[in-house]
Amino acid sequence: MNMKQFIVMTVGWLMAVNSMGQQALWSADSIISPVINENRTVTFRIYAPAAEKMEVEGDFLSPTMVSTPVGETESAGKAVMTKNSNGVWEYTTPPLASELYSYTFLNDGLRITDPNNVYQVRDVASVSNIFLMSGQPGDLYSVQEVPHGNVAKVWYPSLTMNMDRRMTVYTPAGYEDSERSYPVLYLLHGAGGDENAWSELGRAAQILDNLIAQGKAEPMIVVMTNGNASQQAAPGEAPNSMEKPVLFVPGMMDGRFEQAFTDVVSYVESHYRTQADKAHRAIAGLSMGGFHAMHISALYPDTFDYVGLFSAAIHTDNDSPVYTKFYENLNRQFNTPPQLYWIGIGRTDFLYKDNAAFRSKLDSLNYHYEYTESDGGHIWRNWRIYLTTFVQRLFK
Repeated sequence: MNMKQFIVMTVGWLMAVNSMGQQALWSADSIISPVINENRTVTFRIYAPAAEKMEVEGDFLSPTMVSTPVGETESAGKAVMTKNSNGVWEYTTPPLASELYSYTFLNDGLRITDPNNVYQVRDVASVSNIFLMSGQPGDLYSVQEVPHGNVAKVWYPSLTMNMDRRMTVYTPAGYEDSERSYPVLYLLHGAGGDENAWSELGRAAQILDNLIAQGKAEPMIVVMTNGNASQQAAPGEAPNSMEKPVLFVPGMMDGRFEQAFTDVVSYVESHYRTQADKAHRAIAGLSMGGFHAMHISALYPDTFDYVGLFSAAIHTDNDSPVYTKFYENLNRQFNTPPQLYWIGIGRTDFLYKDNAAFRSKLDSLNYHYEYTESDGGHIWRNWRIYLTTFVQRLFK
């Protein structure tokens, strides 16, 4: 092939590609979704010419209440999309407030993710797309031009459980280049979660980076554990673990995780530069993790000066002495009260009544705590807010 033939062939190929691109103007490859418009509305699009009905389901739509194995809880709302002559379905929201939102599509009732949005998260066995609306709190959950901490997946030996286990550890910006010792927040996930939950769904690293950079939170190490005593690590990230994640995992609330928590603290304090005393340790968790934080802090009353219960589960039928002796342990904990015992829950959370009863018990015992209520139920939107509020109170 001579140079002239090569040039002619190349030009022809480029013209063909350009023609294909024009023809694909409304195909799945060329669509941008979601589009955040200047008026703070959001437009979703998906190419599905054979579909008879397409809906978008998201937490930016009015929620519905559904029955679950753990009680009545909120479910994302739905909106019907409209199909144009090119086979593209579209829906535009009303103006949205600043927040991190999640959504999926329903293609004739079959739930699918948005093929044009690569930003996804997993919550138990559900995968959904996400997008961020600017402002507050959305900017707090975004990567900003600030000094960044590091997030590591760390394996540690749990002698109590007789297995190696994994946790996620956030170290603040500057940790590697300093000789400073730092306080530690132990941050625990809920049922169906694992050591990835707070860093992926909770945006913990972004929240800490931004609050520390703003001077609103002290630089701290954050340790995010796996609270399922039967697991070494998150599904797919431990030996022989590529199974479908489930909500109820063996060893969730049987006392073993609480009894073995000293393994976590010992590893962290021997491998990181920490301020290893009660005044510089905090523990908090959501739902099941709030249950764990409540019992761990009471079981080891001289260990944590800051305790956060985010939509915490309160009761269990397990007869482990960790639980049956809880109020005895709690009495020892409040003999020298924590610097902060913080409780937060949504007004429509299915655990609201249990938390109200627990607060009444604390009141009857004259145990001081701080309490906040928020709108909504058992949802990540609340837990990100609680983390944001809680960390600004620590180690002052």
